[in-house]
Amino acid sequence: MSRIARLMVSAALLGAAALTATAVGAEHASADPSPASLCPDAVTATFGPNVCVFTPSMAQAAIQADINAIYAQQADNEMGTARYALLFKPGTYGSQNTPLDIPVGYYTEVDGLGQDPSAVVINGGVTAIGKNGSGALDTFWRSVSNLTIHVVPTADGCHTGNEMWAVSQAAPMRRVDVKDFTTFMPYCENPNFASGGFVADSRLEGGALNGSQQQFYVRNSDLGAGWTNFVWNQVFSGDIAAPAQDFGNGHAYTTLAQTPVSKEKPYLYVDGSGAWKVFVPSAQTSSAGTTWANGHTPGTSIPLSRFFIATPSDSVAAINNALSRGLNVLLTPGVYNVDSPIKVKRADTVVQGLGFATLTASNGNPVLTTADVTGIDISGVTVDAGPVNSPVLVQIGSKNGNNGVPHNQASDPTALQDVFFRVGGPHVGKATVALEVNSDNTILDDLWIWRADHGVPGSVGWTVNTADTGLVVNGDHVTATGLFVEHFQKYNVIWNGNDGEDIFFQNELPYDPPTQADYQHDGVLGFAAFKVADNVRSFQGYGMGSYIFTNVNPNIHVSHAFEVPVTPGVQMRDLLTINLSGPGTIDHVINDTGGPVSSANPDVASQVVSYP
Repeated sequence: MSRIARLMVSAALLGAAALTATAVGAEHASADPSPASLCPDAVTATFGPNVCVFTPSMAQAAIQADINAIYAQQADNEMGTARYALLFKPGTYGSQNTPLDIPVGYYTEVDGLGQDPSAVVINGGVTAIGKNGSGALDTFWRSVSNLTIHVVPTADGCHTGNEMWAVSQAAPMRRVDVKDFTTFMPYCENPNFASGGFVADSRLEGGALNGSQQQFYVRNSDLGAGWTNFVWNQVFSGDIAAPAQDFGNGHAYTTLAQTPVSKEKPYLYVDGSGAWKVFVPSAQTSSAGTTWANGHTPGTSIPLSRFFIATPSDSVAAINNALSRGLNVLLTPGVYNVDSPIKVKRADTVVQGLGFATLTASNGNPVLTTADVTGIDISGVTVDAGPVNSPVLVQIGSKNGNNGVPHNQASDPTALQDVFFRVGGPHVGKATVALEVNSDNTILDDLWIWRADHGVPGSVGWTVNTADTGLVVNGDHVTATGLFVEHFQKYNVIWNGNDGEDIFFQNELPYDPPTQADYQHDGVLGFAAFKVADNVRSFQGYGMGSYIFTNVNPNIHVSHAFEVPVTPGVQMRDLLTINLSGPGTIDHVINDTGGPVSSANPDVASQVVSYP
């Protein structure tokens, strides 16, 4: 959920100038001078001034000062352009007497640089919190991964007595080992609402408090002492110590013993000789628990010399030239104005963003397209629509190409991890479709596809940030694990492929239809949040919710949140709708099944345990 609109909390709109990063140490085409870094005590030579590399030999006071300086700028910088990655080389940071406190603001990525989470130990905390007055409803665009946390309270004891990762969408926790209790609830704030979130490949040894998290997805993790509490939609797949399946009659747990198909996000690391590499985990089927529980994560290491290290000053032509020569691409933090698509044509190419690197369509174009080949991996990238309408922002596979066997094989799937889309928010944006997936055997892991409901003044409105659909899936055997799609003006998701699967779905319908006439089709009121096409004969959905709040016109109705063909191969489990304490009505949950939600029963889920 982008936020509970009834609070009508003003978004923080502090901006910051875009910073251009200059990289050395791998193939690179630019040599532009770099501005001063906010982390002067860190090593910035490898990836530029916005990638702060810390080592255990550095003075802790200096590390803390750099972290604090970045957080001071980014804490309220929701629609700004500055981006950062804080990287920690293997070793131990902080101690029981002098803990290291790492508060994480907007567009900030915190990563350990070991091959396994045990290689980097933080004595202190890595903290994401909400704000008094808004809770954690807008705690977006930040991440933590690949390290171990021993929680040590600091002077701000409320936030740091536990590992607090109180987040909303686009704020993943991956490959983290927390030795103590973890809370996903911002219990220090008033109100303490939260609306996230995503955890994968992690071990939370002390257990976890869901608290006020309205929806949450945990995949392939070890929950140690267990999981406490639920609100509306809590989904678990392939987790150790997950709650038992318990959905319906107001209960909200959807639990799958295994994750059918998954592929963990690639990550930077430094090997024992000090060489930089990117590790690409292997795909898994029918998996449970972390990839690193019994040793190194299975997969492939790629030396950094096989990457083009891009900065926002690099042209699309330079990036495409590197790709055509067989290189992978590492996008350093910043905002890239992309006037034609980045074209990924080679099988098994890796395109990875650091620090929420953002690709903005500047000419009504896609920002990235892929060929009909196998094993491409795109991760850590934010995609923004521009003021000229783009028919599609990212296209995986050609729409009429040869998308099936032998090009796209289940053993070597294409994957998108932590890829986040925005139409509006930081500026006016327009797109017909945000993401189109044409390739078979594609994995969509933690995607937030957002038509903005708030942002810089003038960037949001029914006729301003126009967008029909967030996700269109045309390929077969596509699996989504953690799908957040919100506020689109027609169907939020259209699923045309067979043998698809979605595990966890969170949606808010658009807040702003001006009239019912503007928001209906073919005699149907509104548009379903998730449409499985009439000709689809096999699809599985688990733990899927859609919410309504129509503050522009309180009389808006939506006939049904989910539309699916009635056929034995299409199975839906644990569905719900919610009215968010305000105007707007959803008449049915799925097709004509499930009771209405409206201002007459706010914040009470209408649930369908299974369909048909």
